[in-house]
Amino acid sequence: MIFITKKHLSRRTFLRGAGVAVSLPLLDAMVPAYSAIANTAAAAKPRVGFLYLPHGAIMKNWTPATEGANFELPSILKPLAAFQKQMTIVSGLENKAQASVPVVHAVNPATWLSCTIPRESTEPYLAQTVDQIAAAQIGQDTPFPSLEVAGEARGGGMSCGRDYGCAYGATLSFRTPTVPLPMESDPRKLLERLFGQGDEPAERNLIRRRTASLLDVVTDDAADLRRSLDGADRARLDDYLGSVREVERRIQKMEAQNIADLKLPNVPLGPTYDQRLNLMFDLLAMAYQTNMTRVFTFMMAGEATNMTYNHIGVPDAFHPLSHHQNDAGKIERLIKIQSYHTQQFAKFLTKLSQMRDGEGTVLDNSILLYGSNMSNSNLHDAFPLPLMLIGGGAGKVKGNQHLKYKDRTQLADLHLTVLHRAGVPVEKFADSDRVFSEV
Repeated sequence: MIFITKKHLSRRTFLRGAGVAVSLPLLDAMVPAYSAIANTAAAAKPRVGFLYLPHGAIMKNWTPATEGANFELPSILKPLAAFQKQMTIVSGLENKAQASVPVVHAVNPATWLSCTIPRESTEPYLAQTVDQIAAAQIGQDTPFPSLEVAGEARGGGMSCGRDYGCAYGATLSFRTPTVPLPMESDPRKLLERLFGQGDEPAERNLIRRRTASLLDVVTDDAADLRRSLDGADRARLDDYLGSVREVERRIQKMEAQNIADLKLPNVPLGPTYDQRLNLMFDLLAMAYQTNMTRVFTFMMAGEATNMTYNHIGVPDAFHPLSHHQNDAGKIERLIKIQSYHTQQFAKFLTKLSQMRDGEGTVLDNSILLYGSNMSNSNLHDAFPLPLMLIGGGAGKVKGNQHLKYKDRTQLADLHLTVLHRAGVPVEKFADSDRVFSEV
């Protein structure tokens, strides 16, 4: 048991100035003198995240050949080797709700975390998704009970179903059966949402024009706080503020590359996909670190996106490539894209593993579900789903396991298990009342 004997600083301390509030990471000074961390507000709190991959995976390159512990990682998962001890691959699952709907892309994202068949109507009607159930329980004492972000605007190449509308393809999250939550794809807007203040859009725009950097506004407050901290906390504060500054610098640099005046057709403005993906991961990591949220969903790319991955040598549009017709070259390029997504996820995990949280790290206290609501994209086959959990769950998740369940076990069982491991006391989710004791 670790005891800290320092001046107590509130866990809700912010750096403030001119309409801006910058939250802080956990510092030793936030632990009351002579108090055990486990008995204070600084004690580890569970965090959950749901990261969605578009349109399945090449399953032979995703699924380990053996069950149990110490399995060999297949090629798509090799970038995650450093985190195998906190990894649980879950095989044999199917989302019966997704498999029961005659359309695919128009409902895939939203049914992943609801496991509920959507009502046949152009007006959305589904169910509260698992992330929002978690947010209602473990997110209410944070500034943002949940964050919903995406790698592409409006779900990328999402499709709409004639009988189901467009709501289910644009988001992973439903707050209530009739309220889909929009997903933020602009890193600048997410940064200002997390760290900027202002009651009205005009006020927020004025704040933005008055300062080139959020941190410039809180310099005096930061200097005062720094003088009150010991050496270790000063180093943590400096490292964290340096990270905020770096994210700001990258966003400002991207914005300076505006090509709006060039007479080029169909050229997107703003960050590249790779830049946006990495910035979103960095902002989510900081939101976890500063306890701004404990729940997030991240649609890494749109379900039916036609985006290309030229930055990794794949010029093909994603969706046509995903219907590979068993062509070896196309499959190889698809594996390259799926491995790229895993590499970016691995960088995010590295950041979480380096962030102190209670007596462990942020990753130690997180449960992250990474996967898709599709299996074989070529055939639109929804079984078996590619799914994994990563993170220690504050000691509630075993890790280093490949668990193979009976074929077509319902996905809702896994979601209910995540809720239980995160300390959310619900008896049933969708049509499941079973918790995986092995996880």
